[in-house]
Amino acid sequence: MYRMGLMALIASDIPGVDRDKCIKIALVHDIAEAIVGDITPSDGVPKAEKSRREQEALDQMCKLLGGGKIAEEIGELWMEYEGNSSPEAKIVKDLDKVEMILQALEYEKDQGKDLEEFFQSTAGKFQTDLGKSWASELRKKKALITFQSALHVKLIHGRVK
Repeated sequence: MYRMGLMALIASDIPGVDRDKCIKIALVHDIAEAIVGDITPSDGVPKAEKSRREQEALDQMCKLLGGGKIAEEIGELWMEYEGNSSPEAKIVKDLDKVEMILQALEYEKDQGKDLEEFFQSTAGKFQTDLGKSWASELRKKKALITFQSALHVKLIHGRVK
């Protein structure tokens, strides 16, 4: 959850983009998941139902904060993210995808699993130059790790000539 906030913090200055707003959106984008959990496409929950559940959870969280300006700001930031309605929301949407493939890459490296489906699920879906650039770097790292792993297996089994 906080890795995206850090990603938004270290992202290069982008003309016309409010970095502080990106950080705030990154921090609140998954707030509803604290109540409803991470609903993924594989769960079979229709998009409208997912949105309804998350909106209800967000409303509940904002009530816990006692309403007021902060709760209102959190709600607005979340709606902006969900609606993909600003340059900042688009960047954070891309950072969400980058974070997912970064996590998949870490699992691949640590556990030796092939999680290519996570990389494939984001292919062609990045909206910003920043997202495209960071995803490209992660794909290069994935290719290197895959190559090194295959080479290691061949060396162990004596198949490299």
